[in-house]
Amino acid sequence: MNPMSLAFEKSVPGRRAVRYPPPVGPAELDQHPELLRARPAALPELSELDVVRHFTGLSRLNFSVDTHFYPLGSCTMKYNPRACEAAAALPGFRDLHPLLPQLRHGGQLTQGALQLLYELERMLSEICGMAEFTLQPLAGAHGELTGVMLMAAYHRDRGHRKTHILVPDSAHGTNPASARLGGFEVISIRSGPDGRMDADRLIQAIREDTAGIMLTCPDTVGAFLPRIRDIADAIHAVDGLLYYDGANLNALLGRVKPGALGFDICHVNLHKTFSTPHGGGGPGAGPVGVVERLRPYLPISRVRMRNDGTYYLDYDAPKSIGYIAPFYGNFGVLVRAYAYLRLLGREGLRVTSNLAVLNANYVQERLRPYLDAVNPGRCMHECVFSGRRLTALGVHTLDLAKALIDRGFHPPTIYFPLHIPEAIMIEPTETESRETLDRFCDAVIECIELARTDPDTLRAAPVTTPVGRLDEVQAARRMELVYTESPPES
Repeated sequence: MNPMSLAFEKSVPGRRAVRYPPPVGPAELDQHPELLRARPAALPELSELDVVRHFTGLSRLNFSVDTHFYPLGSCTMKYNPRACEAAAALPGFRDLHPLLPQLRHGGQLTQGALQLLYELERMLSEICGMAEFTLQPLAGAHGELTGVMLMAAYHRDRGHRKTHILVPDSAHGTNPASARLGGFEVISIRSGPDGRMDADRLIQAIREDTAGIMLTCPDTVGAFLPRIRDIADAIHAVDGLLYYDGANLNALLGRVKPGALGFDICHVNLHKTFSTPHGGGGPGAGPVGVVERLRPYLPISRVRMRNDGTYYLDYDAPKSIGYIAPFYGNFGVLVRAYAYLRLLGREGLRVTSNLAVLNANYVQERLRPYLDAVNPGRCMHECVFSGRRLTALGVHTLDLAKALIDRGFHPPTIYFPLHIPEAIMIEPTETESRETLDRFCDAVIECIELARTDPDTLRAAPVTTPVGRLDEVQAARRMELVYTESPPES
């Protein structure tokens, strides 16, 4: 049977996976016949084996880090060590009731979890050069919003009248969105003709009412910002704050601390940099760190250690921005990150960034003869190309991405950064071997050659998947969310 068939289409009347015994006890429903169904629930009727094969078949259609190379730029889809999964599945962590950590004085039942949170905060603070972290944010964008809220609380407490935040046009789209949600206007800073952020233009835009700057470092085209200290000095001169978008922290691990570069607020994506690939939309975690003068504004509660070595939750923070998430974020992601850091240690983090940068440069140099590299020299952990050459052949970056699916690779990020025409962003991460990178580069080159000799075939891709090329505009505008046995009339 077609693996894409719905469970309803496989249903056979009268077939069952489980048969429950008749109910026992008071026949209360006899007194309330209005609560009974008039007819049986319209559920698929399948055997247990049918159900197992149905869902196993669907799972085999998925792309995942365990089955395919995932070169999504900026997303850092690296392999998740099974040791980290095992740590997150330990019964003492897995089965802990989420309300227990909220007890004000903490009990013996929560000491292990509280210790893990406390030590993870300390490790992230050391890695990023921050005074303290909060682990509550549930995603990277949530961490950004938390950072902007901290920025607003700082300025409000100091009696500042700050109106806007500066954001490069190459930033992730959540940066300006977070700034707006935090109550600030957004001033976009245009990139230079080379696709890089224009540091002079950014510095010239700073005014007395500038609340702060949101930067990604390395920047979105995979290049380090050589004038980062000049930018930090300029924003600090008006008592503004420099915010670090940690999406690209994988390039700096063990080598550079954002705090040492002049950043005041720093969010990191544990689901990217620290072991939990976030394909499928989650779960995520976006802890936020701050320098010393911003500590009073961090969310409550905060994990503290008593003199006797036990841990508790501290709510005594009158200037805090309050709760920004229930409980303590996505705890399983925090456990994975803790295990990942304990596995690697200081030297392991340095090796991680070394290999991530090496792999990205290897891909960049192999593909440079076939695509226009944004960086004329070395890149950091990701490489960005423009597919402008493809348009002369009648194909686009989208066609290249779809054709890679037929060759067993998840497409890289395309059309981002937005200011790069026909953008292709590739981040191989440190966990991929040279053999995998060679197979990927060979597939890209093969697709580019196909664009020259047979562009129609490229435009038809993918052809090996259960669903081929979709009309994505119509799929968005005419969504069919209800199953019907026969196709609806157009």
